[in-house]
Amino acid sequence: MLSLLSPAKNKEVAKAAIQAGADAIYIGAPAFGARQAAGNSLEDLAEVVSYAHTYGVQVLVTLNTLLHKEEYPQAAALAHALYKIGVDALIIQDLHLLDCDLPPIRLHASTQCDNRTPEQVKRLRDLGFKRVVLARELGIADIRAIHEAVPDIELEAFVHGALCVSYSGRCYISEVLAGRSANRGACAQYCRMAYDLLDAEGNEVRDDKGKPIHQRYLLSLQDMDRSAYLEELIEAGVTTFKIEGRLKDADYVTNITAYYREKIENLTPTLSTGRGSSSLEGRLGGVFTRSFVPNPEKTFHRGGIDYFLHGRTPHMANWETPKSTGEYIGEVVEVRGDTLRVRLREGILLHNGDGLTIAGEGFSVNGVDGNLIRVNKTLSGSRYTNISLYRNLDTTFVKNLHSERRIPVDIIFKETRNGFCIKIGEKERSFNYPHEPAKNEAKALETIRTQLTKLGDTPYIARGVTIESRPYFIPISILNEWRRNTII
Repeated sequence: MLSLLSPAKNKEVAKAAIQAGADAIYIGAPAFGARQAAGNSLEDLAEVVSYAHTYGVQVLVTLNTLLHKEEYPQAAALAHALYKIGVDALIIQDLHLLDCDLPPIRLHASTQCDNRTPEQVKRLRDLGFKRVVLARELGIADIRAIHEAVPDIELEAFVHGALCVSYSGRCYISEVLAGRSANRGACAQYCRMAYDLLDAEGNEVRDDKGKPIHQRYLLSLQDMDRSAYLEELIEAGVTTFKIEGRLKDADYVTNITAYYREKIENLTPTLSTGRGSSSLEGRLGGVFTRSFVPNPEKTFHRGGIDYFLHGRTPHMANWETPKSTGEYIGEVVEVRGDTLRVRLREGILLHNGDGLTIAGEGFSVNGVDGNLIRVNKTLSGSRYTNISLYRNLDTTFVKNLHSERRIPVDIIFKETRNGFCIKIGEKERSFNYPHEPAKNEAKALETIRTQLTKLGDTPYIARGVTIESRPYFIPISILNEWRRNTII
């Protein structure tokens, strides 16, 4: 069954991901979660599990650092605590955990297990793993080969987000240079720093424009965006699309989750894979109401590449900046102090407070008058003339970022011997009440129907109401009380 897996830094981001359309979320535990800045208490995780399960969403917890010998008992105890609060699966890297006393919980092999060959995936399946998170560097043919060799294990693939310059799970720069291990959640992000490129004699190498390669972000890869290749991934055997970003905020997670939710919903209902079919029906996850049109360029965005999916991608790194560049909105024609004269793309509207970038330098909009933009800093005219202009903060878009998810339920109202029974989805309650025939039968039935569908701020929305009763007069206040008591 196909699923969309979204990241969650904390319980607020988890709820945002669920409302935006995630089928599952992955989130860090109090310890050993491979992101030291994204741990969560057991109390918060219990709240997330309860909230997620209401919507039929799974909760996966990361327990994927490499452990020191003395940490195994604590990690195993944590696994039992997570199982007790209802977590659906653990994502792990350290295979020595399998020698510990673990609860009967699903195990997923982290991408840091170096899951790039059929032999490795077979080994993990034989060890009891139900799913492997594939190495990001695999192409379509590699994924297909793994699925054909090991068809009885779920394959999870990253489709969006930040990329590590090293092979998945095999980066040791931070540990060697700073004593901070990426495999223990303490990456120092050396790939996002500026470097000089020198030849064997110590001279700065020049780029194709003749400029010295001095203090440029040579290792900073653009972000992954495989949204155009979801059908290919499904046909190759992928069953879970994973969005990277356990340190990202709720705005980013809402936007990107909604973007992929819409992509999935627009796929053909049943995709033939040559080995049966991958059904998407029943995976729409609810009814969504959104106040925005999802667009990955509108939140943190370094550019988008498919990253080895169809061979080596040219120009994978952005040498100008490791930060969010945002969306291309036009060209700078002239710069005078704090004022830009620009040629904007059709349909682009700028607002005070919007963030702009030129050649990796950022500033914000202080005023707009036609094609003249006043910004919050003085710029050097010659450097910024006839150059691309990007917007990395659209204040109006962010202000309107809201997604609401409702679960469709059928409502049944039945007459019983001593009163009535109401069933809303799987919830059912009976109420004793004297049967008083209605004088206006049509109005009585319509009142029952109307009041029972007022599900308000609950997670539910009425799909339909079936009344299996003769018309009776029941006060609106009583119907409302019955509905509330049934739905809780």
